[in-house]
Amino acid sequence: MRTVQGAALDGLRARVRALAARRRPERVGRSPRSEALLADRGPALPGPGAGGPDRRTFVGPSFRYAAAAPRSTGRAPLAPLADLGELLRGLARSRPGEVRASAAALRALRARHGDAPALLRTRSGRTVLVLLDPQDLRRFYAEPVSVLAAALPGKCRGSLPEESADSDSGCARSEPGAGRRQVSAEVLAADLPVHPSCGPFLAALAEEARHLAAAPTLDLARTRYTVHRAARRIVLGDAAAGDEELTGWLTQLRAEGGGPRGGRVRAARSARSVQDKARARIEEYAARAGEDTLAGRAARHADPTGSLDPVGQAQHWLLAMDAVPETLLRTLLLLGAHPAEQDLAAAEAVAEVAAGADRGRLPRLRACVRESLRLYPVVPDLIRVTRAETEWRGVRYPAGTSVLLPVAFHQRDPERVPAAHVFVPGRWKNPGADQDMRMAPFSHGAGRCPGDQLGLMMTAALCAAVLRSRRVAGTRPVLDPVGPLPATLDPHGIRLTLTRR
Repeated sequence: MRTVQGAALDGLRARVRALAARRRPERVGRSPRSEALLADRGPALPGPGAGGPDRRTFVGPSFRYAAAAPRSTGRAPLAPLADLGELLRGLARSRPGEVRASAAALRALRARHGDAPALLRTRSGRTVLVLLDPQDLRRFYAEPVSVLAAALPGKCRGSLPEESADSDSGCARSEPGAGRRQVSAEVLAADLPVHPSCGPFLAALAEEARHLAAAPTLDLARTRYTVHRAARRIVLGDAAAGDEELTGWLTQLRAEGGGPRGGRVRAARSARSVQDKARARIEEYAARAGEDTLAGRAARHADPTGSLDPVGQAQHWLLAMDAVPETLLRTLLLLGAHPAEQDLAAAEAVAEVAAGADRGRLPRLRACVRESLRLYPVVPDLIRVTRAETEWRGVRYPAGTSVLLPVAFHQRDPERVPAAHVFVPGRWKNPGADQDMRMAPFSHGAGRCPGDQLGLMMTAALCAAVLRSRRVAGTRPVLDPVGPLPATLDPHGIRLTLTRR
């Protein structure tokens, strides 16, 4: 028997289908190929003039658009987004339908308003300037903190070392964190493809990678266990390898940072207690850390101002490395779906054993990791706030305007990026690929992640350790090696089957 709620839901679905001819609701059982094809269906909004001034158009269950606000002299026009919060959350969510809807919404804005930045107004009255043209990205990355300051999101995750702590999340673009960032760049060897301590690091990674290839299947839990052990050894030394309690505390701190539970006062007390325990434990390891660990290198760094905090930096590095397992698992999944690329990567991994001084470079595997981050970035969008009145394309915007750079959208924009939804690691071997403003797996300019090279070395080395002895012979989910890849890949749902090579 149908319920009243069911009948109402059916009516809403019928209205969505009628008003959004180019948008179709999600269906259970859709293949990854069909999901990816929907990602390029074009603008989700009708063209200019399709609706009246008081008409709202339903694009999908999560997006509602109203007509454009009338333009007035001296003020920037407002684009017709009625609820920007849904768009921003859609960019960061892991469900494919909402990410596709966000990309469609952004393409619709560009089709309707051109390449100029679009000023959007939410129902709450907040305005956000969205950058839709790659030509504006260079300025976004180049502007000093006195013009564009990093906005502090409610929950920020790092992609690789230092992304969460210093890159586009507060510290990297604020004057008090400049000294800490400089220390991080030197300790992490930001300008070197292979870290000065690569010998001990690679040895630790190779030893811990045995956990990855020990079982016939590989999932996120096993990957996290291995990477966390390696990260603790690299940051704090071998004595911290088995300290799962420390990682649990850091995970709890990250979770509590996403939103207080049980009241703000109670959450704050709990966070302080966990923070104190984690800091005390890190201090113990840092006091005995060897010279080749990150904590040891930070402790020996000159500190003329007395403002540096090596223990806090070590905690930041451990938190930032927490996203390496997801990147590693996605990269192996993509290689499993592309046997030719996997064979080339495995050959490089085998040859790297006898590379001598060049160990740790692994250019082909690093390209695979970069391509994985292009397709599935850990930080899908960047938000900054203007500190003074600024002008974009001849239009003045007041201080306090939020500026949104949708990284995931630009990296997979089929109108601007060749083979946008296909796994093509070779694109990263082209001259200047690392400076392409459309591609920002580690950001650009002053906000670039200083740990990008170390993160690439770690992830590539772990991939190599698996591929030397194992072949990724089966994957879940099943990816189409020829057609467009799905919009998202939830690492919790990834399961790899490993066989002897």
